[in-house]
Amino acid sequence: MRHYKGYFIDLDGTIYKGKERIPAAKGFIERLQAAHVPFLFLTNNTTKTPEAVVDNLAHNHGIHVSPETVYTPSLATAAYLTSRAQTVGHKFSFYCIGELGLKKALLDAGMTLEEVNPDYVVVGLDYDVTYHKFETATLAIKRGARFIGTNEDTNLPNERGLVPGAGSLVALVERATQQKAFYIGKPQVPIMRAALNEIGLPPKDVIMVGDNYHTDIQAGINTGMDTLLVTTGYTKPTEVPKLPVKPTYVVASLADWQVEA
Repeated sequence: MRHYKGYFIDLDGTIYKGKERIPAAKGFIERLQAAHVPFLFLTNNTTKTPEAVVDNLAHNHGIHVSPETVYTPSLATAAYLTSRAQTVGHKFSFYCIGELGLKKALLDAGMTLEEVNPDYVVVGLDYDVTYHKFETATLAIKRGARFIGTNEDTNLPNERGLVPGAGSLVALVERATQQKAFYIGKPQVPIMRAALNEIGLPPKDVIMVGDNYHTDIQAGINTGMDTLLVTTGYTKPTEVPKLPVKPTYVVASLADWQVEA
């Protein structure tokens, strides 16, 4: 085990399962805080703002952090589109399937909401998604809007089990438009580059911690980072021997991981 100057940490399945606590998570975060090791909660969940994530962590899980420690595909998408807007010299319009966390990030970045002829269609998790929203997104992409998917997660672990994730919604739009989305979230590189920029460290000094091999661990592998798989959520211990590229470390509980100052 080597010393890491920073940590990227998944939330769903790693720190909690919906409203259900994962007992070792609180102690793990408190060890990082006591050692003054910087970290970002790097989640694929776009439904909540960082402030709402922080509130949930404090009130439901006893974990006390600031909004600056939360980084989402919503923020990474806004950063990506802001960078592209600077290149072309104007802000973009967008239509999105998603909740407040996604819409607020895009609006806060200066983009404008447009249903008929947006520059971009962004699809994320939406608990109140309707046929009309899918129809609007599909028609906009057919008219020429570029297509972004916040992440590929087909399922999310919560207290009820594995429920549909954003990737399931994006897949519907992909089928309807016959176009592949450009993905921002884990395991793709855009969110990792944006998060590394936020934390101010190179990949070799940061470890990616998560429960899902296909998103969290692959994100670290794709970015040249060391990885820590904790088998409290999506990927089970029995699956580990069959993984094509092994995580750097595997633990059954975050209580088993030692934090070095």
